[in-house]
Amino acid sequence: MLTQFSCKVILPVAALAALSAFALATPAQAQTGDIVQTAVKAGKFKTLVAALKAAGLVSTLKGAGPFTVFAPTDSAFAKLPKGTVAMLLKPANKPKLIKILTYHVIRGAAVSAAQAMAMKSPTSPPTVEGKTLQIRTIGGHVKVNNATVIIPDVKATNGVIHAIDTVLIP
Repeated sequence: MLTQFSCKVILPVAALAALSAFALATPAQAQTGDIVQTAVKAGKFKTLVAALKAAGLVSTLKGAGPFTVFAPTDSAFAKLPKGTVAMLLKPANKPKLIKILTYHVIRGAAVSAAQAMAMKSPTSPPTVEGKTLQIRTIGGHVKVNNATVIIPDVKATNGVIHAIDTVLIP
């Protein structure tokens, strides 16, 4: 049975443990590299990096920025129908791949999860692709369209990456 004393001790320790686990999930070297280098170092974005290379977008995301990138994890890409990623990586589908990837990027701002959580209503920033995203908070989580931010605020020298659990389709 938890006493008032144990709640005062256990809860802060649990919160500290949760923050430590989050810190371990975020690459320590993230602030020393650009968006692409940070994604590579994180190890959770191999499919995204391969897609950026196939689309010829690596140099863009190594640019000055700032950029906010809603980066689908490898698990997010794995949720797509079988064969979709292989099809998109083919040279003949480069325009479609560029459209999908640039839909995940906001140029000219590095939006943090804290800023998103502070918003009173949803916001719809334009993406590099040209369409807008709907960013809102639901139940203490930042949502981008139908995706959930699962690892927020991975800082890079030219912006910020927010890992998401779903590939956004324009």
